[in-house]
Amino acid sequence: MKLFLDTANVDQVAEIASWGILDGVTTNPSLVAKEGKDSSSNSLQAFKETVLKMCELVPCVSAQVTETEFEGMKKQADEYSSWHKHVVVKVPMTVEGLKTISYCKGKGIKTNCTLVFSANQALLAAKAGATIISPFIGRLDDAGQDGMGLIAEIMTIWDNYDFDTEVLVASTRNPRHIVEAGEVGAHICTIPYGLFIKLPKHQLTDIGLKKFQDDWNKVKS
Repeated sequence: MKLFLDTANVDQVAEIASWGILDGVTTNPSLVAKEGKDSSSNSLQAFKETVLKMCELVPCVSAQVTETEFEGMKKQADEYSSWHKHVVVKVPMTVEGLKTISYCKGKGIKTNCTLVFSANQALLAAKAGATIISPFIGRLDDAGQDGMGLIAEIMTIWDNYDFDTEVLVASTRNPRHIVEAGEVGAHICTIPYGLFIKLPKHQLTDIGLKKFQDDWNKVKS
């Protein structure tokens, strides 16, 4: 399973990439705003610079469009994809988004269909030619629905057909989400920085390491 970092912070990408296990990055307007940046037209250069820095660290960077109509999204898709071969254009799951995904498929532009909340939406995005789809499991859980149940449902559908589209588990909230995504065979998990840094840690590892060090210090003395 591929592991992506969900962030707009280049330093965070560099840190996790240094572990040797990071496969990509996902960004969106909310994350960009959180970092004090703006992906609107008057700050497009700053957004581009951020994306390009990430592209030097990982082989896949999903950069989300901000337009909502086909013509606007198509224009942004053409521009974003010209920045670097590692850019994947992130498009919302709407009718206009499906049109954009289909257009990008014809142009050889990689896409990530975001804000997927149902198996029907996932199926449509795959049919349109999305490279990746991103079901948001945490937001479904917040709404009292079964987020991981949706991932299992989608993976069952994928087993029946020859889709090239990868299923990315988004809006992960705890370490179990990553384990459960792996159990059902999801292709990718995107993980926020605060959760990512928890994954290598375990109390018993710390206790065991301390015991090894204490025992070694006794031998040295």
